[in-house]
Amino acid sequence: MTFASRLFPLLRERGPLCVGIDPHVPLLERWGLSVDGAGVREFGIRVVEAAAGRVAVVKPQVAFFERFGAAGFAALEDTIRAARAAGLLVVADGKRGDIGSTVDAYGDAWLEPGSPLEADAMTAYAYQGLGSLDGVLDRAAAWGKGVIVVTAASNPEAAETQGARRADGRTVARALVDDLRALGGTGGAVLGATVDLAATGIDLDALDGLPILAPGYGAQGATAADLPRVFGPAAPQVMASYSRSILGAGPDGIADAVERTQDELRESLR
Repeated sequence: MTFASRLFPLLRERGPLCVGIDPHVPLLERWGLSVDGAGVREFGIRVVEAAAGRVAVVKPQVAFFERFGAAGFAALEDTIRAARAAGLLVVADGKRGDIGSTVDAYGDAWLEPGSPLEADAMTAYAYQGLGSLDGVLDRAAAWGKGVIVVTAASNPEAAETQGARRADGRTVARALVDDLRALGGTGGAVLGATVDLAATGIDLDALDGLPILAPGYGAQGATAADLPRVFGPAAPQVMASYSRSILGAGPDGIADAVERTQDELRESLR
């Protein structure tokens, strides 16, 4: 099975919502948790419990765990393990990228079956060309995992690079989309929900069959109604990533926030 063949049925069954697990210090404090490895572990496990059975995908942001060193990575291992045991797909949001043996090691760390950090997909950068990720892409294909590559980010600094024209006339972003689609369900694209995709050279028809991770919802400004507007026929392939707007509901309100947000997203697709 490919990552896409595992992901798409769950999105149809449960809905598009992807819950970010982002233990910012202010959130830890609001939740009454300690600002250390034990606190981020408790935070992660509680988010998993609220997401289980309600969503298809959770996305732990690696940086907020690794800032606590070994204790943070242990907390991340426990969070990922609990999420996968609960039937959730896990996207490890570490945005790794390199060449040769280094990128091979990223694949072994985040995707290899049995690894302490085993996730179902990981995010990556391909600044050195998608071929620089061949090692991790090969591993992902062999293990039915996904590599979701930053393609059209919403921050304004990214526009010049993403919209640059290659010798064949395609933008960098469009060429990445084409190359990722050719991977047959292993590759996916990070496409910001607040991005004008047409301005980056991406036609909606080019997204057919491509797993899409879409940040920018909730606190960053995009709403459920933007899902079909921005992604059109590709909307059913989208993992709509919310974090602060859900996590801010606190430990007692997060389950209700997850259900309410999921309902809004499902309604937008009708």
